[in-house]
Amino acid sequence: MTGPGRRRGEWLELMPGKAVRGAADPAEAAAGWLGSVIGMPDKLLKRLAGGGDIRLAGDRLRVRLFPPREYGFEPGGTPPVVLYEDDHCLVVHKPAGLKVHPDGGEEEPTLSNAVAAHYAEGGQKVAVRHIHRLDEYTSGPVLYAKNELAQLKLDEAMSRKEIGRTYIAWVEGVVAPSLTVIDAPIGRDRHNSRRRRVSPGGKPAVTRVEVVQTFADATLVRLTLETGRTHQIRVHMSFSGHPLIGDKLYGAKAKDNLLNHQALHGERLEFVHPFTGEKIEVLDPWPTELALLHSRLQKATFR
Repeated sequence: MTGPGRRRGEWLELMPGKAVRGAADPAEAAAGWLGSVIGMPDKLLKRLAGGGDIRLAGDRLRVRLFPPREYGFEPGGTPPVVLYEDDHCLVVHKPAGLKVHPDGGEEEPTLSNAVAAHYAEGGQKVAVRHIHRLDEYTSGPVLYAKNELAQLKLDEAMSRKEIGRTYIAWVEGVVAPSLTVIDAPIGRDRHNSRRRRVSPGGKPAVTRVEVVQTFADATLVRLTLETGRTHQIRVHMSFSGHPLIGDKLYGAKAKDNLLNHQALHGERLEFVHPFTGEKIEVLDPWPTELALLHSRLQKATFR
Protein backbone atom coordinates (compact mmCIF):
# COMPACT_ATOMS: atom_id res chain seq x y z
CA MET A 1 0.00 0.00 0.00
CA THR A 2 1.21 3.50 -0.76
CA GLY A 3 -0.45 5.65 1.84
CA PRO A 4 -2.77 8.58 1.07
CA GLY A 5 -2.64 10.26 -2.29
CA ARG A 6 -4.93 12.70 -4.07
CA ARG A 7 -5.14 13.96 -7.60
CA ARG A 8 -5.08 17.73 -8.03
CA GLY A 9 -5.43 18.54 -11.72
CA GLU A 10 -2.30 17.31 -13.49
CA TRP A 11 -0.59 16.53 -10.19
CA LEU A 12 -0.68 13.62 -7.79
CA GLU A 13 -0.28 14.89 -4.23
CA LEU A 14 1.30 12.55 -1.68
CA MET A 15 2.18 12.71 2.00
CA PRO A 16 5.45 10.77 2.50
CA GLY A 17 5.90 12.09 6.07
CA LYS A 18 9.19 12.00 7.95
CA ALA A 19 10.81 9.77 5.35
CA VAL A 20 11.23 12.88 3.20
CA ARG A 21 10.58 15.86 5.46
CA GLY A 22 13.31 14.98 7.95
CA ALA A 23 15.93 13.92 5.40
CA ALA A 24 19.23 15.76 4.91
CA ASP A 25 18.52 15.86 1.16
CA PRO A 26 14.71 15.97 0.75
CA ALA A 27 14.84 15.78 -3.06
CA GLU A 28 16.94 12.62 -2.99
CA ALA A 29 14.75 11.18 -0.24
CA ALA A 30 11.63 11.95 -2.28
CA ALA A 31 13.04 10.10 -5.28
CA GLY A 32 13.96 7.15 -3.09
CA TRP A 33 10.50 7.10 -1.52
CA LEU A 34 8.76 7.22 -4.90
CA GLY A 35 10.88 4.31 -6.08
CA SER A 36 10.57 2.10 -3.00
CA VAL A 37 7.04 2.86 -1.80
CA ILE A 38 5.18 3.85 -4.96
CA GLY A 39 7.23 1.51 -7.13
CA MET A 40 7.99 4.16 -9.71
CA PRO A 41 10.40 2.80 -12.36
CA ASP A 42 13.81 4.51 -12.48
CA LYS A 43 13.42 5.69 -16.08
CA LEU A 44 10.15 7.48 -15.33
CA LEU A 45 11.48 8.82 -12.04
CA LYS A 46 14.54 10.38 -13.71
CA ARG A 47 12.49 11.90 -16.51
CA LEU A 48 9.98 13.47 -14.10
CA ALA A 49 12.73 14.78 -11.84
CA GLY A 50 14.67 16.17 -14.81
CA GLY A 51 11.58 17.95 -16.11
CA GLY A 52 10.69 19.61 -12.84
CA ASP A 53 7.65 17.37 -12.45
CA ILE A 54 8.45 16.33 -8.88
CA ARG A 55 7.99 19.08 -6.31
CA LEU A 56 8.21 19.35 -2.53
CA ALA A 57 6.09 21.79 -0.56
CA GLY A 58 6.29 21.25 3.19
CA ASP A 59 4.76 17.87 3.99
CA ARG A 60 3.43 17.48 0.46
CA LEU A 61 5.13 15.76 -2.43
CA ARG A 62 3.63 16.51 -5.82
CA VAL A 63 4.22 14.48 -8.99
CA ARG A 64 2.95 15.62 -12.40
CA LEU A 65 1.50 12.26 -13.32
CA PHE A 66 -1.52 13.43 -15.33
CA PRO A 67 -0.31 15.78 -18.11
CA PRO A 68 -2.77 16.08 -21.02
CA ARG A 69 -2.15 13.53 -23.76
CA GLU A 70 -3.53 12.95 -27.25
CA TYR A 71 -5.95 10.03 -27.42
CA GLY A 72 -4.05 8.41 -30.26
CA PHE A 73 -7.34 7.28 -31.83
CA GLU A 74 -10.25 9.20 -33.33
CA PRO A 75 -13.17 9.19 -30.86
CA GLY A 76 -16.14 7.28 -32.25
CA GLY A 77 -18.40 4.27 -32.06
CA THR A 78 -20.81 3.12 -29.39
CA PRO A 79 -19.80 4.25 -25.88
CA PRO A 80 -18.21 1.31 -24.04
CA VAL A 81 -19.69 -0.37 -20.99
CA VAL A 82 -17.38 0.68 -18.16
CA LEU A 83 -16.72 -2.09 -15.62
CA TYR A 84 -14.16 -0.23 -13.50
CA GLU A 85 -12.52 3.19 -13.59
CA ASP A 86 -10.38 5.50 -11.46
CA ASP A 87 -7.57 7.98 -12.15
CA HIS A 88 -5.13 5.19 -13.03
CA CYS A 89 -7.06 2.35 -14.68
CA LEU A 90 -10.04 1.71 -16.91
CA VAL A 91 -11.70 -1.64 -17.61
CA VAL A 92 -14.38 -1.84 -20.30
CA HIS A 93 -16.46 -4.63 -21.81
CA LYS A 94 -15.50 -5.63 -25.35
CA PRO A 95 -18.41 -7.12 -27.32
CA ALA A 96 -17.85 -10.00 -29.73
CA GLY A 97 -17.23 -8.72 -33.26
CA LEU A 98 -15.40 -5.58 -32.18
CA LYS A 99 -11.64 -5.25 -32.66
CA VAL A 100 -9.56 -3.90 -29.78
CA HIS A 101 -7.67 -1.50 -32.04
CA PRO A 102 -7.43 -0.69 -35.76
CA ASP A 103 -5.25 -2.89 -37.95
CA GLY A 104 -5.85 -1.09 -41.23
CA GLY A 105 -8.55 -3.33 -42.62
CA GLU A 106 -11.62 -2.22 -40.69
CA GLU A 107 -14.32 0.23 -41.73
CA GLU A 108 -16.11 0.45 -38.38
CA PRO A 109 -14.79 2.06 -35.17
CA THR A 110 -12.85 -0.22 -32.81
CA LEU A 111 -12.83 -0.46 -29.03
CA SER A 112 -9.93 1.99 -28.95
CA ASN A 113 -12.08 4.55 -30.78
CA ALA A 114 -14.89 3.94 -28.30
CA VAL A 115 -12.55 4.39 -25.34
CA ALA A 116 -11.27 7.63 -26.86
CA ALA A 117 -14.89 8.77 -27.11
CA HIS A 118 -15.43 7.86 -23.46
CA TYR A 119 -12.43 9.96 -22.44
CA ALA A 120 -13.55 12.84 -24.66
CA GLU A 121 -17.08 12.78 -23.23
CA GLY A 122 -15.65 13.01 -19.71
CA GLY A 123 -13.21 15.76 -20.62
CA GLN A 124 -10.24 13.48 -19.93
CA LYS A 125 -7.07 14.12 -21.93
CA VAL A 126 -5.77 10.56 -21.66
CA ALA A 127 -3.90 8.43 -24.20
CA VAL A 128 -5.68 5.17 -25.06
CA ARG A 129 -3.28 2.47 -23.82
CA HIS A 130 -4.56 -1.12 -23.67
CA ILE A 131 -2.66 -3.59 -21.49
CA HIS A 132 -3.94 -6.78 -23.14
CA ARG A 133 -6.13 -7.77 -26.07
CA LEU A 134 -8.95 -10.14 -26.91
CA ASP A 135 -9.73 -11.80 -30.24
CA GLU A 136 -12.21 -9.92 -32.40
CA TYR A 137 -15.00 -12.42 -31.69
CA THR A 138 -14.20 -13.00 -28.01
CA SER A 139 -16.11 -10.84 -25.54
CA GLY A 140 -14.90 -9.77 -22.12
CA PRO A 141 -13.05 -7.13 -20.10
CA VAL A 142 -10.10 -5.15 -21.48
CA LEU A 143 -7.75 -3.23 -19.18
CA TYR A 144 -6.41 0.24 -20.01
CA ALA A 145 -3.77 2.35 -18.24
CA LYS A 146 -4.58 6.04 -17.82
CA ASN A 147 -1.10 7.39 -17.05
CA GLU A 148 2.51 6.42 -17.64
CA LEU A 149 3.11 4.99 -14.16
CA ALA A 150 0.09 2.72 -14.50
CA GLN A 151 1.13 1.65 -18.00
CA LEU A 152 4.67 0.73 -16.98
CA LYS A 153 3.59 -1.20 -13.90
CA LEU A 154 0.70 -3.00 -15.59
CA ASP A 155 2.83 -3.89 -18.62
CA GLU A 156 5.38 -5.38 -16.23
CA ALA A 157 2.67 -7.28 -14.37
CA MET A 158 1.41 -8.62 -17.70
CA SER A 159 4.88 -9.80 -18.72
CA ARG A 160 5.25 -11.53 -15.35
CA LYS A 161 1.87 -13.25 -15.81
CA GLU A 162 0.51 -11.49 -12.73
CA ILE A 163 -2.73 -10.33 -14.38
CA GLY A 164 -5.31 -13.07 -13.99
CA ARG A 165 -7.78 -13.77 -16.78
CA THR A 166 -10.56 -16.30 -16.43
CA TYR A 167 -12.76 -17.31 -19.35
CA ILE A 168 -15.98 -19.22 -19.80
CA ALA A 169 -16.54 -21.29 -22.94
CA TRP A 170 -19.15 -23.59 -24.42
CA VAL A 171 -17.45 -26.46 -26.24
CA GLU A 172 -18.53 -29.42 -28.33
CA GLY A 173 -18.78 -32.86 -26.73
CA VAL A 174 -18.76 -33.93 -23.10
CA VAL A 175 -15.46 -32.96 -21.47
CA ALA A 176 -14.13 -35.49 -18.97
CA PRO A 177 -13.62 -34.06 -15.46
CA SER A 178 -10.10 -35.50 -15.62
CA LEU A 179 -9.16 -32.87 -18.21
CA THR A 180 -7.84 -30.22 -15.82
CA VAL A 181 -4.80 -28.87 -17.65
CA ILE A 182 -3.64 -28.65 -21.27
CA ASP A 183 0.11 -28.18 -21.54
CA ALA A 184 0.96 -28.09 -25.24
CA PRO A 185 3.21 -25.64 -27.15
CA ILE A 186 1.57 -23.44 -29.77
CA GLY A 187 3.07 -22.25 -33.05
CA ARG A 188 1.92 -20.90 -36.39
CA ASP A 189 0.05 -23.07 -38.87
CA ARG A 190 2.17 -23.16 -42.02
CA HIS A 191 -0.88 -23.95 -44.15
CA ASN A 192 -3.18 -21.20 -42.86
CA SER A 193 -1.86 -17.83 -41.72
CA ARG A 194 -5.02 -17.18 -39.70
CA ARG A 195 -4.58 -20.28 -37.56
CA ARG A 196 -2.28 -21.46 -34.81
CA ARG A 197 -1.61 -25.09 -33.97
CA VAL A 198 -0.08 -27.30 -31.31
CA SER A 199 3.49 -27.82 -32.44
CA PRO A 200 6.58 -29.29 -30.73
CA GLY A 201 8.53 -26.24 -31.94
CA GLY A 202 5.98 -23.74 -30.69
CA LYS A 203 6.02 -21.55 -27.60
CA PRO A 204 5.05 -23.05 -24.23
CA ALA A 205 1.31 -22.74 -23.52
CA VAL A 206 -0.67 -23.88 -20.49
CA THR A 207 -4.44 -23.69 -20.03
CA ARG A 208 -6.26 -24.86 -16.89
CA VAL A 209 -9.71 -26.38 -17.41
CA GLU A 210 -12.65 -26.75 -15.04
CA VAL A 211 -15.85 -28.51 -16.08
CA VAL A 212 -18.78 -26.38 -14.93
CA GLN A 213 -21.80 -28.04 -16.55
CA THR A 214 -22.43 -30.77 -19.11
CA PHE A 215 -25.24 -30.96 -21.66
CA ALA A 216 -26.38 -33.61 -24.14
CA ASP A 217 -23.37 -33.13 -26.40
CA ALA A 218 -21.67 -30.02 -25.13
CA THR A 219 -19.90 -28.71 -22.02
CA LEU A 220 -19.56 -25.41 -20.24
CA VAL A 221 -15.95 -24.99 -19.08
CA ARG A 222 -14.06 -22.37 -17.13
CA LEU A 223 -10.54 -21.70 -18.37
CA THR A 224 -7.57 -19.97 -16.79
CA LEU A 225 -4.51 -18.96 -18.79
CA GLU A 226 -1.00 -19.40 -17.45
CA THR A 227 0.38 -18.11 -20.76
CA GLY A 228 -1.09 -15.77 -23.35
CA ARG A 229 -0.52 -17.24 -26.80
CA THR A 230 -2.58 -16.14 -29.78
CA HIS A 231 -5.84 -18.16 -29.94
CA GLN A 232 -4.56 -20.26 -27.00
CA ILE A 233 -7.94 -21.40 -25.65
CA ARG A 234 -9.31 -22.08 -29.12
CA VAL A 235 -6.24 -24.10 -30.14
CA HIS A 236 -6.03 -26.07 -26.89
CA MET A 237 -9.70 -26.99 -26.73
CA SER A 238 -9.68 -28.06 -30.38
CA PHE A 239 -6.52 -30.09 -29.70
CA SER A 240 -8.30 -31.83 -26.81
CA GLY A 241 -11.13 -32.83 -29.14
CA HIS A 242 -13.57 -30.19 -27.89
CA PRO A 243 -13.57 -27.17 -30.22
CA LEU A 244 -15.53 -24.14 -29.08
CA ILE A 245 -19.09 -24.02 -30.36
CA GLY A 246 -19.19 -21.71 -33.39
CA ASP A 247 -15.40 -21.78 -33.91
CA LYS A 248 -15.27 -23.07 -37.48
CA LEU A 249 -11.65 -21.98 -37.88
CA TYR A 250 -10.68 -24.64 -35.35
CA GLY A 251 -12.99 -27.44 -36.39
CA ALA A 252 -16.36 -26.71 -34.83
CA LYS A 253 -19.36 -28.27 -36.52
CA ALA A 254 -22.45 -26.30 -37.50
CA LYS A 255 -24.76 -27.51 -34.74
CA ASP A 256 -28.18 -26.00 -35.49
CA ASN A 257 -26.45 -22.66 -36.15
CA LEU A 258 -26.21 -22.09 -32.41
CA LEU A 259 -23.67 -19.28 -32.76
CA ASN A 260 -21.82 -17.68 -35.67
CA HIS A 261 -18.59 -17.09 -33.72
CA GLN A 262 -16.62 -18.85 -31.00
CA ALA A 263 -18.52 -19.21 -27.72
CA LEU A 264 -15.84 -17.63 -25.54
CA HIS A 265 -16.16 -14.89 -22.95
CA GLY A 266 -13.76 -13.36 -20.43
CA GLU A 267 -15.75 -13.44 -17.22
CA ARG A 268 -13.15 -12.20 -14.73
CA LEU A 269 -10.05 -10.00 -14.71
CA GLU A 270 -7.77 -9.70 -11.66
CA PHE A 271 -4.82 -7.34 -11.21
CA VAL A 272 -2.90 -5.49 -8.54
CA HIS A 273 -3.70 -1.80 -8.69
CA PRO A 274 -0.59 0.04 -9.98
CA PHE A 275 -0.88 2.81 -7.38
CA THR A 276 -2.68 1.52 -4.28
CA GLY A 277 -1.41 -2.06 -4.41
CA GLU A 278 -4.95 -3.35 -3.84
CA LYS A 279 -6.12 -6.51 -5.55
CA ILE A 280 -8.81 -5.54 -8.07
CA GLU A 281 -11.30 -8.11 -9.34
CA VAL A 282 -13.57 -7.15 -12.24
CA LEU A 283 -16.45 -9.38 -13.30
CA ASP A 284 -18.06 -9.17 -16.74
CA PRO A 285 -21.55 -10.75 -17.02
CA TRP A 286 -22.37 -13.09 -19.90
CA PRO A 287 -23.49 -11.27 -23.05
CA THR A 288 -27.07 -11.86 -24.17
CA GLU A 289 -26.12 -14.12 -27.08
CA LEU A 290 -24.15 -16.45 -24.77
CA ALA A 291 -26.91 -16.51 -22.15
CA LEU A 292 -29.32 -17.53 -24.94
CA LEU A 293 -26.87 -20.19 -26.14
CA HIS A 294 -26.68 -21.57 -22.62
CA SER A 295 -30.46 -21.71 -22.39
CA ARG A 296 -30.72 -23.53 -25.73
CA LEU A 297 -28.11 -26.08 -24.70
CA GLN A 298 -30.03 -26.82 -21.55
CA LYS A 299 -33.11 -27.62 -23.64
CA ALA A 300 -31.63 -29.14 -26.80
CA THR A 301 -30.29 -32.58 -27.69
CA PHE A 302 -27.65 -32.61 -30.43
CA ARG A 303 -27.85 -35.19 -33.17
